[in-house]
Amino acid sequence: MQDFIDAIIFGFKEIIERETMKFAMLSGIVVSFAWIFLGFIFWDEIVTLGSSILSFLPFSMLRSDGAWMLSTFLWLQLVLITFALIFAFFGNMIVEKMSRDKYASFSISVGLFSALFWGVIWFVKGDYIYAELLKLLTWLPFETIETSIAELIGFYLIYTAIIVTLIFVTSLSSPLFLKKISQKHFPYDGMNDSYEFETMKKTLRDTVIFLVASIVSFPLLFVPVLNFIILVLLWIWLMKDTFSRDTASFVFADDYERRLQEYKGGLWAISFVGSLFNFIPIFNVFGPYFTESAMFYYLNEKRNQG
Repeated sequence: MQDFIDAIIFGFKEIIERETMKFAMLSGIVVSFAWIFLGFIFWDEIVTLGSSILSFLPFSMLRSDGAWMLSTFLWLQLVLITFALIFAFFGNMIVEKMSRDKYASFSISVGLFSALFWGVIWFVKGDYIYAELLKLLTWLPFETIETSIAELIGFYLIYTAIIVTLIFVTSLSSPLFLKKISQKHFPYDGMNDSYEFETMKKTLRDTVIFLVASIVSFPLLFVPVLNFIILVLLWIWLMKDTFSRDTASFVFADDYERRLQEYKGGLWAISFVGSLFNFIPIFNVFGPYFTESAMFYYLNEKRNQG
């Protein structure tokens, strides 16, 4: 348990390092703008796809799930607005009194605080918010509800594509990223000659499996509570399966598949924490680097313990 806690702390410390933060933000901006651009070009087709899916749902389910999706979307917007307002009013003062490294750490703390603050409000008043949104959807014409939810599905698809691509990019850049961490914090023992090729092959396989599983389970995303569980489990599996092999291939000279089975409990737990980043736009770009850093520390500790 202590190794898991230390790994989580190490992961948080690593993502506020200047080099890690700079690379995470750069890759996040490039990937996000690429998918937003594609979404803008094919938006009508995406909304049409969403509408075709909704045509198979009864009105009661459409209204109920629409209220849930609007509630989630409202929560995300409030988190981002709170984060923006804090920096709009106090940004200059913070910059003057903090170093760049502390400023980066403070930025992440503000984002997590915003998410936690509104998360508590939604936990306490979530039923009331859901009921009010349900009333609103009841008053609206059916076509208006269907169009609105179809557009929310479009945003969801683009956002999921951004997350999956960031995981893919982080995995492909893991040899360089893990080598820098190793040289800084641990003795560097080298890596397998086939490491980069094996990483790319398994990352592609995991991405395809994730996409197929997402398509198969997509109808279940319209079932409240179950949709949240399925979404989190898919993210956890993709991050665990991808990054655990990346880091294990680097840490252990051989027989790393057996080691992964031996330490799978801690790796699943780390992936769960990393998947929570995906619920906060902007901060989701740090999730893959946090997960990979934490796993790297965790497996190094296990190797040193024999």
